[in-house]
Amino acid sequence: MIFNGAAKSIEESIVWDGVYLVRIAECGYEYEQTYAFLPLLPLCISLLTKTVFAPLVPLLGYRAVLGLSAYLLNNASFVIAAVYFYKLSVLILMDSEAAMRASTLFCFNAASIFYSSIYSESLYALLSLGGLYHLISGAGWKAVFLLALSGSARSNGLLNAGYLCFQAMHRAYDAIFHKKHAGLAAKAVFAGILQSLCIFTPFIAFQAYGYFNICKRTLSVDIMPWCHARIPYLYGFLQSHYWGVGFLRYFQIKQLPNFLLATPVLSLAVCSIVRYAHLRPKVFFSLGFLSSQQEKDSADVFYSWSAKERPTEVQIMKTTGPHNKSTGGDQLLRRRKKNKDVAIESIPGLVSSDQDSQNYSIEGGYSSILLVPFILHLGFMVVVAFFVMHVQGTFKNATGIVE
Repeated sequence: MIFNGAAKSIEESIVWDGVYLVRIAECGYEYEQTYAFLPLLPLCISLLTKTVFAPLVPLLGYRAVLGLSAYLLNNASFVIAAVYFYKLSVLILMDSEAAMRASTLFCFNAASIFYSSIYSESLYALLSLGGLYHLISGAGWKAVFLLALSGSARSNGLLNAGYLCFQAMHRAYDAIFHKKHAGLAAKAVFAGILQSLCIFTPFIAFQAYGYFNICKRTLSVDIMPWCHARIPYLYGFLQSHYWGVGFLRYFQIKQLPNFLLATPVLSLAVCSIVRYAHLRPKVFFSLGFLSSQQEKDSADVFYSWSAKERPTEVQIMKTTGPHNKSTGGDQLLRRRKKNKDVAIESIPGLVSSDQDSQNYSIEGGYSSILLVPFILHLGFMVVVAFFVMHVQGTFKNATGIVE
């Protein structure tokens, strides 16, 4: 190796989860504990090292180049994830200034160190936010593909199936009770099941891979107890046995500092949920079912089968951006800041052409009914983080959603 000093610095910076991820990229899944780390990030690191950064191997050594590939991949993923976060926020909030503030908070959140290190958070954020952006934009199967990949990066990517189930549930309701079309309802349910299976399949396949490697290729005397379970769930066993994850298992006096560490993020998350419930109690407690039909049609990507074309983030940015000095744009921003109904006539594509629809207004900004599945996701993550996970993991798992 020519650059021994640089190689040593890179290798010494590989710590914590990075040790496992780089080792898997280098040698594959050698022993049981490593199966707690899903394969997408190690696979990407290995591919980059063997292709794009292969010329650096004689200069730095293979392990150092693996680490370098991981750093570059994660930081690039973080940047692209921030772009997707902004674009997604514009579509949901219909306010480019609020979206920019949220994206800035995402970039400088308390967990940003994990997004710049060798952890799977950056790649997961890119795939999850990209998938949700395409889902809101109407590109359903592109969204499913990205969300399925997110489940290959981190196990909580499986929760993204909840967005598709939420969509299927509301579209089936709309088809039965408003369009009186049972076939359309069946289509919604079938699509939701199929898309959810697509998201679960990579994770299930990896569990099967681990099962056959550990349980079927070892002597019977060495087989772990979980192999004999009715449903041999490798990931759950590893989290419980090696990492101490489980209901109330983290409630110990010695863990009090970690609970204090997580308190700010947990408090922000709870306040966000309570605030939305206060602004839209009927919508929140009914899971969106009691929203007006006009409002559902404006958020048809989740709530109805409306064929109306939604505005793009570019159209919304032109209407609500700081450069827009028109009366309509200024009024839109002022009214949103006061948490009042948001007039939508100034946003192209959000109002249909019929006479009646020209006079109604919908709740926008932080009161948008598009936020309902995100609020539910946040609430679930808060409960799991507090009662089941290592509570300091709240930094990594809830911060992005809070923003």
